[in-house]
Amino acid sequence: MTGFSLVFWHWWTLGALLLILELLLPGMYFLWMAEAALLTGAVLWLLPGLGWEIQLLVFSVLSLASIFVFEKFIGRKPIVSDRPLLNRRAAQYIGRTLMLEQPIVNGMGKIRIDDSIWRVHGDDCPAGTKIRVCDVDGVILKVERVA
Repeated sequence: MTGFSLVFWHWWTLGALLLILELLLPGMYFLWMAEAALLTGAVLWLLPGLGWEIQLLVFSVLSLASIFVFEKFIGRKPIVSDRPLLNRRAAQYIGRTLMLEQPIVNGMGKIRIDDSIWRVHGDDCPAGTKIRVCDVDGVILKVERVA
């Protein structure tokens, strides 16, 4: 009985399958493993006599190296924006001074800002008091009385 031997196109096929898997699943790890499989196929194409043990070692080392390089140099960069509060509507209100239409009772109340009604948390205040939004906790605006 003859043993099964891996040839370069096996690795290229694995690389193509991993690329397809990357398209279907998030995370970008399959992309780097696909790169390692394609490179392993290229190494085997150049050096066709490598045993399967060496091939798996080359694939493993290339996979780990490419994932490490991705994590170290590409994966951890924060997204820089000229409008960091664009989709954080409540955070856009921090620092804004408003007039209470309804009183804050037992630390909780509601206020109309633009076209929305927001829940507010702060010291008890009667209606007509000027307040400033000082922080946001989820969808609750934390307010303080303006002197």
